[in-house]
Amino acid sequence: MDMRLRGALAGLVAGGVALAVGELVAGIGSTQRAPVIAVGDMVIDAVPRPVKDFAIDTFGTNDKVALLVGIYTVIALIAVALGVTSTRRWTTGAAGIAAFGAVGVVAVVQQGTDLGAAEVLAPVLGAAAGIAVLWLLLRSGRELPRHAGELPPRTESRRAFLLQAGGAVAFAGVAAALGRALQGRVSAAASRSAVVLPGARRPLPAVPAGADFGVEGLSPFVTPNDHFYRIDVNLVVPQVEAETWSLKVTGRVERELEITYAELLDMEMVEADVTLACVSNEVGGRLVGNARWLGTPLLAILERAGVDAAADQVVARAVDGFTVGFPVAALRDGRTALVAVGMNGEPLPIRHGFPARLVIAGLYGYVSATKWLGEIELTRFEDYDPYWIKRGWAVEAPIKTSARIDTAKDGVVAGVAWAPTLGIERVELRIDDGDWVECELADEVSKDTWRQWRHRWSDATPGRHSLTVRATDGSGMTQREERVAPFPDGAEGWHTVNVTVD
Repeated sequence: MDMRLRGALAGLVAGGVALAVGELVAGIGSTQRAPVIAVGDMVIDAVPRPVKDFAIDTFGTNDKVALLVGIYTVIALIAVALGVTSTRRWTTGAAGIAAFGAVGVVAVVQQGTDLGAAEVLAPVLGAAAGIAVLWLLLRSGRELPRHAGELPPRTESRRAFLLQAGGAVAFAGVAAALGRALQGRVSAAASRSAVVLPGARRPLPAVPAGADFGVEGLSPFVTPNDHFYRIDVNLVVPQVEAETWSLKVTGRVERELEITYAELLDMEMVEADVTLACVSNEVGGRLVGNARWLGTPLLAILERAGVDAAADQVVARAVDGFTVGFPVAALRDGRTALVAVGMNGEPLPIRHGFPARLVIAGLYGYVSATKWLGEIELTRFEDYDPYWIKRGWAVEAPIKTSARIDTAKDGVVAGVAWAPTLGIERVELRIDDGDWVECELADEVSKDTWRQWRHRWSDATPGRHSLTVRATDGSGMTQREERVAPFPDGAEGWHTVNVTVD
């Protein structure tokens, strides 16, 4: 077998074993911080904003899968290169694998303070296993070297190499599978299944039939939980058990509080229909959804703690350390602001923040919608910058009035429009260069939710057409035509699609 090919395969197998052993050792720990996940989280925190924007724009809610695929691909390519260079001096490959182990240790340590020995040892032992396998495969069928760092004289043994490589691959597969299984034991699924949600003080009536046109291809008024967008900074969804969860209220308050999940469920619960939107949502994008939330008003919790008059910012901190910040004044203007425990009639899905999260109407998620909520801190804007503010996004981020075209077929053009806390007053459609035509609006359920609209396009002519939509909110403001990128405080512009009529 050609030595370069042997080296490439040896490097690839050694890299795979290193990752698998890392997964296995990490599985023994109490967290889900496998080395690759830790490195991925470090990359998410470190990459420049334009790169993050590109990932979300390109891959949408699959951005984390794309990142993991990218990380594994880069590791594979580097492992191959190290293997090839190691055919002359195997210590080169050993040093490269050791360097990757060191990066893994740094990434794991940066993840938090609740680490055990297993999480820190995972990249170390993984690197050691990778180095051992690289040595084993490169010396396959050779005599022992005469000098340290040199490979022995060549005596070809393809059979021995392939057998050893196959054995290493099988070991890696078993180790990785066992590691994933061990990590899977850290799950909040059983905790969530045991939750019985309390009833709301004044349950909302069922969504009226007039709020949903039922047009094929049109987003339903209520977004199903499994279709609701997910954008956060976690490669692995945090697993938080309700039995051990608590919410701390700290900072500029008269008395600090700590509320358990059981105590939270005993508080007065309210239901609210609220549309949430991600600031990264492009014009016409899908990073927006509407749900019926169950929770207790955030202001009621803060009033129990006693808010210092000097506090002007509410900082919400997730259990993974992610932070958001929004004005205290936003809680006093009548908008919906909940510590939510339910979503569309069931306990919060784990991927959407179980056991508890924040739902603040009218504010983009990056300044308000904290999932896996763990702490509320009262502070001042001048004293603390949350996660995305440190990365250049706007401090205050009200959701901008927007309209989207979802479908245009069978003589009907339809979509949704939203302006949470203001409501939608009017939606207009322009076909090609014609006049603006006012569209039919579905019944308004709440000013905090999106609203469906439709236009019966009975006079459509065959050929290619351009459709443009704009919305006017409850304040009388109509969307601006000029396209504005999401950074730093949300996209603007009219949504336009091109369609062909047969």
